[in-house]
Amino acid sequence: MKWVGIGVAALVVIGLYFFYGVLPQRFDAKTNVVLPHEPYDVSDAARALHGTIPIADLHADTLLWKRNPAKRHSRGQTDLMRLREGGVALQVFTAVTKVPPDMNLDENASDKDSLTLLMIAQGWPPRTWFSIYERAAFQADRLVKLESAAPDDFVFVRSASDLQRALDQGKLGGVYGIEGAHPLEGKLENIALLRAKGLRVMGLQHFFDNELGGSLHGQSGAGLTGFGKEAVDEAVRQGMIIDVAHSSQAVVRDVLARTTKPVIVSHTGLKGHCDTARNIPDDLMKAIADQGGLVGVGYWEAAACSTTPEGIASQIVYAIDLLGLDHVALGSDYDGAVTTGFDASELPALTQALMDAGLTEDQIRAVMGGNAVRFFLEHLPAQ
Repeated sequence: MKWVGIGVAALVVIGLYFFYGVLPQRFDAKTNVVLPHEPYDVSDAARALHGTIPIADLHADTLLWKRNPAKRHSRGQTDLMRLREGGVALQVFTAVTKVPPDMNLDENASDKDSLTLLMIAQGWPPRTWFSIYERAAFQADRLVKLESAAPDDFVFVRSASDLQRALDQGKLGGVYGIEGAHPLEGKLENIALLRAKGLRVMGLQHFFDNELGGSLHGQSGAGLTGFGKEAVDEAVRQGMIIDVAHSSQAVVRDVLARTTKPVIVSHTGLKGHCDTARNIPDDLMKAIADQGGLVGVGYWEAAACSTTPEGIASQIVYAIDLLGLDHVALGSDYDGAVTTGFDASELPALTQALMDAGLTEDQIRAVMGGNAVRFFLEHLPAQ
């Protein structure tokens, strides 16, 4: 019996090691994929231009995964080292807090969640296992820890002055956002709590309908609910930037009618260029731009119908023609359970592709970072 007990204990230890020490990394590696490729051919002229641009990206889900972002990793698409190598000066880090088990672009129910087991396996504190708010708060705390671990390289940006300081000092500025406002848990007061945690970009929906309204991939197609209207009003009052990526068309129209403040679509494609269920119609994108908004072009198949630098550049050219140069930015969706053709360290390849597509240096500067930096300097709280 003694040996049986020892054997059972050994199996338990092995099982726990596999669950906590192996599965999260394997799932991360299989979920956030960079397609194998030969090194991209980037000219000296493209590298020189790229090196003068404060690259900015409106959406990455790095905080979800069991990786120390201050260290280099061989899996996933970002970490601080790779972002710095890619010349990124401004990165919006967005907290994912709930995902339906059968996540798809057409229709998802809101009654189930597939993240709880992942969070347990990754060693997240118990308070996050069954609280959407606590999941968002925990990911904000990860940015605080990153700033503490890498003070010479990273600034947690809460204000325009923080961003300017990061730019002046040559550091990466990280803005905190949420992917879907379900961490409010139906409570307006949670907006202030999350703002105190550093929240500055509030996405309204993710892959399912929530208390605020319909998702582009939900079941209702509805617009803003009564609570959603109150939440948008309060978020705008508190200086939040509203993100309508994943929102239903009705929600987007309701938001545009409700506020004169510019909104963003942090990661998307253009439907006229890539006709998938992930992308909202061009006329709605144009309405966002006409109100001063910003559109982040994504790097994955469902958004751009291509994962190559040339394919992403093609969609950027289309976006400029449709929306006007000032309203186009990058929205990679790195580490967002997508497959891309290049990681953050390889962003000079996109600059090369934009040069090859015929854009001028000024146009490339605007899209690769200038527009987003200007937008956040204008719309973040001053202090």
